[in-house]
Amino acid sequence: MFTGIVEEIGHIQRIAQLPKAREIYIFAQRILDDLKAEDSVNVNGVCLTATHVNPTTFTVTAVAETLDRSTLNQLRQGDAINLERALRLGDRLGGHFVQGHVDGIGQVESIQKRGVETHIRIAIPKQLCKYVVEKGSITVDGVNLTVAAVDGVHIQIAVIPYTVEQTTVGRLKSRSHVNIEVDILSKYVERFLKNNEPDTSGLNADRLRSLGF
Repeated sequence: MFTGIVEEIGHIQRIAQLPKAREIYIFAQRILDDLKAEDSVNVNGVCLTATHVNPTTFTVTAVAETLDRSTLNQLRQGDAINLERALRLGDRLGGHFVQGHVDGIGQVESIQKRGVETHIRIAIPKQLCKYVVEKGSITVDGVNLTVAAVDGVHIQIAVIPYTVEQTTVGRLKSRSHVNIEVDILSKYVERFLKNNEPDTSGLNADRLRSLGF
C-alpha cells in the first residue's frame, strides 16, 4: 500500500529484456536508505518488488501482465520515474490509499499554465470514468492528485509548483501516456452495492449512510 506522495525522482540506468519480462535497473538516492530486496516500491504508479539493492541502484522485474497494463514497456534508459516506498504502520497518510495496481493508461491532451498552477487535461479509459468525481483523488504515474474537473472521458488536474518540481508531472508533454489508478474506495462502494442492493436507482446520501458509508 502507498499514498501517492512521491519520495524522489529516480532514473532508469538500463533495461534488460527477458523472455516476456523486463529487468529494470534504477538509480535512486533517498529511498535506498532502508530499502532491501523483497520490499515493494511504487515505480511510476506500479507496485514492483525490489530484487537487488545496491548503494546507488536497485532492480525490479516487470512481467508481461504488468507491461501490458502499464506504461513500463515504454520506459527507456535515462527516463525519469516517480518512486515511493511502501507505507509503514504509523506513517502519516498524506495522500490517499494507493495500491500500485494500474487501472488503465491515460493520454495527456493539453498542458496550460494558469498563474502558479499547471492545468493538465487527460483522456482516461471510458470504463474508469464512473470512479472519478470532481474534487476526488486520482493517481497519475504514482502521484496523488485531486481532480479539478470531469468532462466525459476527460479529467483536469491543477498542479501546484511543488508537485511539478518534485515529480515527473512537470515533465509531461501533450500526448504523453500515463498510468492511471482510481480511488479504491469508489470500487469498494460499487462492489458492496452490487452484492447487497441490486437496484441502486434510489441511491442517495441517506441510503449510503444507512449502509454504513
